[in-house]
Amino acid sequence: MARTFRIAFIGAGGIALTHIKHLKAVDGVEVVAAADISEKSLNRARDQHSIPRLYADYRKMLAEEKDLDAVSVCTPNALHAENAIAALEAGRHVLVEKPMAMNAAECRRMVEAARKADRRLVVGFQYRFDARSAMLRRQIEAGEFGRILYVRCQALRRRGIPNWGVFGRKDLQGGGPLIDIGVHVLEMAHYMVGSPRPLAATGKTWTYIGNRPCDVACNWPNWDYKTYSVEDLAAGLVRLEGGAMLSIEASFAAHIEKDVWNVQIMGEKGGAVWEPVQVFRDCGGYMVNQTPFFTGKVDPFEAKMRHFVEVCRDGRPCIATGEHGLMVQQMIDAIYASSEAGREVPVE
Repeated sequence: MARTFRIAFIGAGGIALTHIKHLKAVDGVEVVAAADISEKSLNRARDQHSIPRLYADYRKMLAEEKDLDAVSVCTPNALHAENAIAALEAGRHVLVEKPMAMNAAECRRMVEAARKADRRLVVGFQYRFDARSAMLRRQIEAGEFGRILYVRCQALRRRGIPNWGVFGRKDLQGGGPLIDIGVHVLEMAHYMVGSPRPLAATGKTWTYIGNRPCDVACNWPNWDYKTYSVEDLAAGLVRLEGGAMLSIEASFAAHIEKDVWNVQIMGEKGGAVWEPVQVFRDCGGYMVNQTPFFTGKVDPFEAKMRHFVEVCRDGRPCIATGEHGLMVQQMIDAIYASSEAGREVPVE
């Protein structure tokens, strides 16, 4: 009988509880410990999921849990690199939530730590496991769209500034909607078109609503405007190796008709939109819109957690590597840097 695969958590807040819920669906997995500076978060994780051992210090957990196989890092962005590197150096495989880190420099350190430790580093990019993403990637890989020319990513909220956590603090998050929700559409779009190397970017960010009191009716009122130091709206254009261009728009607050969460792909022979998933091509002398009858039933988050276990325990090839996370972070970094510089900047 195979040995139980033992996982611990650094960070026991809301996203960790979601991880644990889906890990329970994976055979042969046990969550054995969790570490968090918040006693309230630890007690909630224990009460909801019967985690046997709790720690206030994650380094003590790494030292004392001798039979630990892997660690899931679910802390604020500013701690991702520190926590992940410590776990890798302790000989554990690591799943790190998105975004991979605060910046590309931290991502490189994480990738190097995984290489030196000969451990697997997996990034929590669940949207590449979505059935629509898988279908469009297969279409692109099969050459159905020809050469990819342009990709448009949108993660737009009309008024959705988080009124919990530290999402409005640049010092702890690294940025606002671009790094928090834009990263999702950016990573799945980049994956669908084959993860080409980013070369340069132009971008602009604006803050005009979040840094003042909420004065309109909305679903998430009363955010902490006094500590709000991130953008409300970001827009960027990235040049990719091979000639394609990728644009991204992300907002916590923008004067738009409604929230938008989508990716559009345009190629020489065809194109597509992610939601609702459709393919556009010329066929028999006509322009045709094709809607797939069935793409499969997949819970992307559950698939992400199962994939992590199978990569680390069973040696399955990883589709959300640290190297992919680094390229996504390079694009985000370059858009922020371009906004500050007022010009296109090269990707490091």
